[in-house]
Amino acid sequence: MITLWIVVSAVFFALRATGDPTTMLLPDDTPTDIVEMYRQKWGFDQPIPVQYFTFLGDVLRGHLGVSYVDGRSAIKVVFERLPSTLLLGATSFLTAIVFGVSIGVIAAVYHRKVVDRLISALLAVVHAMPNFLVGLLLMLLFSVALRWLPSSGYGTHWHLLLPTMTLGLWGGATIARVTRAAMIEVLKEPYIDAARARGFTLFHRVVREALPNAAVPIITILGLNAGQLFAGAVITETIFAWPGIGRLLVTAAASREVAIVQVILIVVSAIIVSINLIADVLCVIVNPALRKR
Repeated sequence: MITLWIVVSAVFFALRATGDPTTMLLPDDTPTDIVEMYRQKWGFDQPIPVQYFTFLGDVLRGHLGVSYVDGRSAIKVVFERLPSTLLLGATSFLTAIVFGVSIGVIAAVYHRKVVDRLISALLAVVHAMPNFLVGLLLMLLFSVALRWLPSSGYGTHWHLLLPTMTLGLWGGATIARVTRAAMIEVLKEPYIDAARARGFTLFHRVVREALPNAAVPIITILGLNAGQLFAGAVITETIFAWPGIGRLLVTAAASREVAIVQVILIVVSAIIVSINLIADVLCVIVNPALRKR
């Protein structure tokens, strides 16, 4: 709750640090008396502390304003788009986990060999690339050159593949690097050598012995990666014309829809905080030693 309160407060002050919201919402040539009328109507004429506590009360009641374009509730506008983003986020997150953990484990098993060097080089390149560039390259390959997948739109599972691959590969690169580093350390432990001496297979030593003991840093980066994926979704949804809240955030910011922007930021922050809380709980479950701290 404290984290969410900090996030909500940051959203409030960040949106007002850019200037008077009234002048941002109205056309530049609006007469001064009309601007003042709307400033009073929307409560922006009140002192900042009064606006802040009014805003907190509205958040607790679920009253976060209306769209200044069509008059609909900002929460309703955002929640109409939220399922599309959750679908993209879930598929991308699973892709990032499968890709990142698998590649990281393979690189660790073949540490300092050709396979490890090739994987490390590939991960460094993907990690250094902004996600919009990853998306454009995938679009050029699969939509323009090969004509296998649609380049944009929404409606079928084929439309989901390119944005999922974009966010999954981009986020998976970070997971792979952390997995590789954690697995390299664990594979040096004496009990791994003991398992080899007892005749256990490589699969058993890696999956049953090493991977569970490398789980804490991997789970931690998964929680952090969730925030990275939601941030990347803003650009990815715009590139692929995916009708989620990331694309809505761009259009709302361009049209000066302050109420919609603040609802999106609060909703996304709540999701990220929840995911990180789950990650912390999982870390304690897989590593009982953390319970004593």
